[in-house]
Amino acid sequence: MQVSDKLIRPLTEAKYLNADNVSRYRCIMRIFFEHYEKLKYWLYLEEVYEEMIQDPFFADYRMEQCQQDLMMLTEWKNLNTIQDTKKVASIEEFKNKKYRYQMTEYSVEIERLVIRLENLFIEGASLEPTLLERIRRSVERFPEMGERDKSEVYTWWTDLNNDFVRLNQNYQDYIRDLNSVRAEEMMHTKEFLVFKDRLIEYLRNFIKGLQRNVGVIEENLRLQSEELKKQVFEKVIDYELSIPRMEIEVSKEMIEQKIQGRYQSIYDWFVENEGQENEAVKLFDATNDIIRRITRYAAQLSEKNALGANRKEEYRKVAELFLRCQNVEEAHKMSAMVFGMECPQHLAGELIRETDSMNIGVYEEQPMEITLKPRVRTYREKSRRSAIRESAEQKQETRRKLLEQQKKETEKLRALEVDGKIYFDKLPVLEPRIREILLKWLSDAMESADFSARTDDGRRYILDRSQEGENCVVHCEDGNFTMPKLSIVFQEEV
Repeated sequence: MQVSDKLIRPLTEAKYLNADNVSRYRCIMRIFFEHYEKLKYWLYLEEVYEEMIQDPFFADYRMEQCQQDLMMLTEWKNLNTIQDTKKVASIEEFKNKKYRYQMTEYSVEIERLVIRLENLFIEGASLEPTLLERIRRSVERFPEMGERDKSEVYTWWTDLNNDFVRLNQNYQDYIRDLNSVRAEEMMHTKEFLVFKDRLIEYLRNFIKGLQRNVGVIEENLRLQSEELKKQVFEKVIDYELSIPRMEIEVSKEMIEQKIQGRYQSIYDWFVENEGQENEAVKLFDATNDIIRRITRYAAQLSEKNALGANRKEEYRKVAELFLRCQNVEEAHKMSAMVFGMECPQHLAGELIRETDSMNIGVYEEQPMEITLKPRVRTYREKSRRSAIRESAEQKQETRRKLLEQQKKETEKLRALEVDGKIYFDKLPVLEPRIREILLKWLSDAMESADFSARTDDGRRYILDRSQEGENCVVHCEDGNFTMPKLSIVFQEEV
């Protein structure tokens, strides 16, 4: 925070929102704002008065009161005045000082804020995955902005910031609404069960959008070089300085500080810094927590509804079923159906289920076999004699396949060498197995005091860490990862 005169001065422009005659002041300012939206910036006293008395609420409103209200709003700097000399026909009319009134810039913004507050519960907030996709596409275009015209760069930068502000505000407002007291009360009502599934599906779609886009955005932001960022930001600053502004002095340092702050906000939102979770991870956890809470409340409501069932009718129905039994034997069967077995036996075991669905019946599951053993101390299991099997051919075949695989891997690794070195920043797209071998070589060398080790076939190598401060991206068939710029140098055997 930087203390300035604008920051510490009293905001007299907002007095009309809480003054004694607030009903008159707010209606007058709303009239000015509606005309401002229609590009009519100047109004006379008579025009304001005519619009005021059109509403029955101001049936007793007088011209003198309207003039006093306009004078007070002018004193609070809500209105600017200028004396109208075009229609003056005599000295007396000039002395009467007929004025025209115009809203100030502060008043326009205050009225816009008031209108947003009035429509706050109508507009509401939302979680839109499309905003994440738009931000991802904008961030992916960051490198090409270094070659674009400054007007196009400024438009791209403005769109990126607007999308980010909307995403940040919308998710905060939506999560706040779901955690509010009113939402907690609603989750305990039966009406909540109606749209519970839609709400969960909506949140899950947003989580899918997070998973698809956040990782790509984070990687793109990490890979931006300082030279490219400086070049792009300079174009944005030059364009902003070229915009003519009335009565406002804007310095290059102010604009640069604002742009750097906005970029840092976007960077911190998507990228983890020094082990601290970024805002995207916090949003992911908060959304999952809401889904768990919704599911828990829905289960509690279902149990409450089940407990409130009318047991009297159920008992009457059971009694009718027993009366229809022809004999005691049939009644015993009915009793087993209604109340269950009289002396049930429970068998415990390590059952491995093929699905966790609660709708699968017992007879649809795979059977589990349990071996029963006598519970006596003298019981011993019979030992079965088995012959020793000859598996020399199988061992030879396995050994042959293993050697063949090692030979192929060695050929692929030799193909990566350039003058006896393997540069990680110049590697082609790697197979998962080749990547594992290279990372194992790195790990073995890191564990040594002189950063050297030997491969499986006995070749000695040393780890070159001269460019460790720089990063590079290694591309693999199953994904990419960022690592320090290292290289493996093989030593000639003496």
